[in-house]
Amino acid sequence: MFLEDVFKEYDFHCVAKGYSPKTMKNKRQEYKQVLLFLKTKRGIDQLESVHTDDLRAYIRYKQQRGLMPQSIQTMAKAIMAFFNWCVQEEYLKESPMKKVELPKVPMKVLEGFNENEVYKMINAFDYSSYNEARNKAIIAMMADCGLRAMEIRTLPFKNVGETTILIHGKGSKDRVAFISPALKKILIKYERIRKEFVENKLLSEDTYFLSYKLQGLAHLSLDNIVKEAGKRADVNKKRISPHMFRHYFALTTLLNGCDIYSLSRLLGHSSLTVTQTYLQSLTDEKLGEQAKINSPLMNINKKRV
Repeated sequence: MFLEDVFKEYDFHCVAKGYSPKTMKNKRQEYKQVLLFLKTKRGIDQLESVHTDDLRAYIRYKQQRGLMPQSIQTMAKAIMAFFNWCVQEEYLKESPMKKVELPKVPMKVLEGFNENEVYKMINAFDYSSYNEARNKAIIAMMADCGLRAMEIRTLPFKNVGETTILIHGKGSKDRVAFISPALKKILIKYERIRKEFVENKLLSEDTYFLSYKLQGLAHLSLDNIVKEAGKRADVNKKRISPHMFRHYFALTTLLNGCDIYSLSRLLGHSSLTVTQTYLQSLTDEKLGEQAKINSPLMNINKKRV
C-alpha cells in the first residue's frame, strides 16, 4: 500500500473522530514531513517497507535540525497514533514505532503564581467599563476554574449557568467546571455590564467574553489581557500567560485537598500522567507547609486538645 494513500485514509478517520482544525493542521504538517523524509532520504513509498530503523533515522534527523526533546515527543506521538491505527486496521502486524527510543524531556520547574499575585491580578481591573469588567472576569475564571485559553476564548454565553459551566474541551470532550460563590459575585457584575454593552447590537458570536468586534477573543488578545494584568499587579515572572493560571488552579486545588483523580477530571485531561506535569511547580516550601498540615502527630495533638 502506498504510504500517501494510507495517510489520506487516516486523515479522514481523524476528521470523523472530531479532532479540532488546529489538531488536524498539526497532524497534516507532521505527516507531510515524515512522508517526504521517507521518500527522499530512505527511498520508501510503501507502508509495508517502513522499518523501525527508518523512524529512528527520522528522529535523529529532527534532532540534528535542532528540534527540542519536548517537540520531538509531541511529533512522535502523532506518528505513533498513525501506525497504531494501521495495526488496528490490520494493514500492519506491528507498529514500527514500537521500539523507537525517544529523547528524555528535561524536567523544568515552572515558577507559578502565588495567591497574592493572583489576587492582585484579579483586582488590577475594575468595573468602570466593559473591557475592564471582562478582563477581571477572565482572570478570575481562569484562576478559579483552570480553563484552557481556547475554552475561555470560545465559551458560549449559554454554557455559563448559575453554579456550573459546560466546557467543550480538547478533543471534543465535554466536562463541567464549577462556579464558586467568590467567582459568581464577579460574574454577576460582569454580566450586568455585558448586557448593557451588547444592547441593540448585532453579535458576530454569542461568546461569553466578547472582543470589540463583538465576537470571541483572539489568542493574542487573551495573552495581552493576562500580560496587562501582570504588569498592573507588578508580577515579575519569566512567563506570564493564560496557561499559568491553569497550573495555579491545579496546584492550589490539590493542596486544598482535592485528589489527583478528581483534579484530572476538572482539568479535562485524558490521563493522570498529563495532570502530574502540572504539579511540577510544587516547591519545597509549599510541600513543607502541606506536610505540616497533614502531619500525623500534629493531627493527634489537635484531637487531644
